[in-house]
Amino acid sequence: MAAAPVALILGSGPRVGAVVAQKFASSGYKVAVASRKAAGGKTAEGFLSIKADLSQPETIPALFDAVKAEFKSPPTVVVYNAAALTPPPGEGAPLSIPTESFTSDLNINTVSPYVAAQQAIAGWETLPKGTKTAFIYTGNKLNLVVMPGPVLTNLGVGKAASAYWIGVADAAYSARGYRFFYADERAENGNSKGSNIDAPAHADFYAQLANHEGDIPWLATFVAGKGYVKFD
Repeated sequence: MAAAPVALILGSGPRVGAVVAQKFASSGYKVAVASRKAAGGKTAEGFLSIKADLSQPETIPALFDAVKAEFKSPPTVVVYNAAALTPPPGEGAPLSIPTESFTSDLNINTVSPYVAAQQAIAGWETLPKGTKTAFIYTGNKLNLVVMPGPVLTNLGVGKAASAYWIGVADAAYSARGYRFFYADERAENGNSKGSNIDAPAHADFYAQLANHEGDIPWLATFVAGKGYVKFD
C-alpha cells in the first residue's frame, strides 16, 4: 500500500492557508503547517504545527527536516502562502522604505520560497518515480502590473521576482514531473482580486494543481467557480 502523500503549508494563516490545509487533509494528505504563530506539536485537526520565521531563509531546511522526521517522507506538495509588505513612511516616496524592511520583506516574498523550492526538489528526488509533486506559490497580479501608488512596493518586488524564478523552474523541471505554479486568483474580467480573495477557491484549485489535472501552465490564473482561466 502506498504511503499517504504529504503537504507542507508555509504561511498557514486563518484565511487561505487554513482552508488549503483542510482541503489537502480531506483529500488524504498528511499535513504540516508552518507559521510565526504556530504553537508547535499537533493542531486540533491533527496537523503537524511548526513555528517558523520566514524572514530567515536559513531556517527553512529545518522545517523540511521536521516534516520528514514526523511523516517519514518529504512533502510531495509545498504551498508557499506567506507574504510581507512594509508601507513607505514617506508620503509618495517608495524609496523611503528602510533597507532592513526591504530586505526582510524580500526574504519572505522571494528568498524563503526559493530555498523552500530547493528543499522540495531535494525531497522529490528521493520519492518513487511518477509521484505527483507540486510547488504552489500564492501570487497576485503584481508580477504583471506596476501599481501607481507606492504602498505595494515591497510586495510587488517580491511577487515579480518570485514569478520569474517559478516560471524558469517549471520549464526546467516539469519533464521530470516536478511542477511549479504561481497561482493568481482573478475577478472574471481579469482584474486583481486585491484582498477580496476566495479561500475555498484557492483550496480547490491548489488540489487540482497538486494532482496535475488539466494542462495548466506555471502562471496559473484562476477564477472562483471556474478554475484555470487564461488572461492576456
